Amino acid sequence: MDNEITTKRCRIRPFREEDIPAFADYRNDMAWMRYQGFKGQTEDEYRQALLKPPTMEEGMQLAMADKKTDALLGDLYLGREGERIYLGYSIHPDWAGKGLAREAAQGLLDELARQGVRWVYAGVLPGNAASLGLLGRLGFEKVEEE
Repeated sequence: MDNEITTKRCRIRPFREEDIPAFADYRNDMAWMRYQGFKGQTEDEYRQALLKPPTMEEGMQLAMADKKTDALLGDLYLGREGERIYLGYSIHPDWAGKGLAREAAQGLLDELARQGVRWVYAGVLPGNAASLGLLGRLGFEKVEEE
C-alpha cells in the first residue's frame, strides 16, 4: 500500500511512532484481543514490527486513524499469499460498535479492487460473532475449513 487511503471518518496509513502506545494499549488487553494472535508484546516489540516499511509479501499492519485528529482507532492487516490477499482488522474497544472497522475495511477493499486484486479472504476463530457479522456486511462468503 503505497498511498494513504481516506474514508468519510478514517485515514488508513502506515504506523508512526506516536501510534505505538495506543496500539499496545488495546493489543495487550487480553480479554478484548482474545481472538487475535498479535498481542501481549512490549511497546518496543510492537515498534520493531510496525515501523518497518510495510510490504504485502511479509504482511503489513496499517493504522486506522481518525481523519480529523489522527488518533489511532484500530488497525488493519494485509498479507499476500499468491493471488490471494488476507485481510485482518482490530479496533480499540473505545471505538467499537461505531462502524469504523467496517468503513476502514471497505475503504481498503475498494483500493485493492482498484489495484486489480480479485481474491481477499479472512480467518475468524469460532465464537467471534462480531467479526463474522462484519465480514458478512462487507460481502464476504462464509466457507468452513475442515
